[in-house]
Amino acid sequence: MITTRNITKYFGHVQALKNVSFEINKGEIVGFLGQNGAGKTTLMRILTSYLPASSGLVMIDGKDITKNSLSIRQKIGYLPETPPLYTNMTVKDYLKFAARIKDVSAHRLKRQLDKVLEECQLASVKDKTIGTLSKGYKQRVGIAQAIIHEPRLLILDEPTNGLDPIQNLQVRKLIKSLKDERTVILSTHILSEIEQIAQRVLIIKSGEIIVDDLLDVILGKHQSDPSKRLSLEDFFVKCHSQAGDVCE
Repeated sequence: MITTRNITKYFGHVQALKNVSFEINKGEIVGFLGQNGAGKTTLMRILTSYLPASSGLVMIDGKDITKNSLSIRQKIGYLPETPPLYTNMTVKDYLKFAARIKDVSAHRLKRQLDKVLEECQLASVKDKTIGTLSKGYKQRVGIAQAIIHEPRLLILDEPTNGLDPIQNLQVRKLIKSLKDERTVILSTHILSEIEQIAQRVLIIKSGEIIVDDLLDVILGKHQSDPSKRLSLEDFFVKCHSQAGDVCE
């Protein structure tokens, strides 16, 4: 589904990404982790074609993103950390608006609207103004706009940021329910969520991918003695310690 080869990005003289290469298969849920400033958002913006790479290759669904950006955008759903919501619109009107922007045809519009309202459990608030909703519902509306055009790739940046435990659980369940139809890249600072949702983990540090492995393999490396079992958070902290070789 996604192939990157030697992606490099400069902002002036600052190198934000350094020869980033990886592949993500169709149907995978991948946790994308890194400290603030590590390059996560820059890479996600390149994958969504909102930002060009300085050099390197990005292929999505077999197509070069630099040569087919418009057609590739139709295959991508993106939820940035702050959802792009119009708070004075009702949920239903906003999702209709999002669908039209994403070229959902008129004869598919009602079907897609009904589908995302059900998937995201928004039917009960479809006629409410977005500004009156709780943060949990606003996050669901953000996810709904990201999937209303049935993208093959879904990129979510901090989708549970600021939610209470119940809202967090509801959004996690929603994300897990999407995996059968879509490839999902999920970025979050709440590492316990990645353990519950993702199948695979990418960790970026100072613009370089330092870990790319299955979650079970990462945790399994440290589980021979249950008393010393590491969580993903433990592993992440060790990878960012100054020891240098602790991710092995």
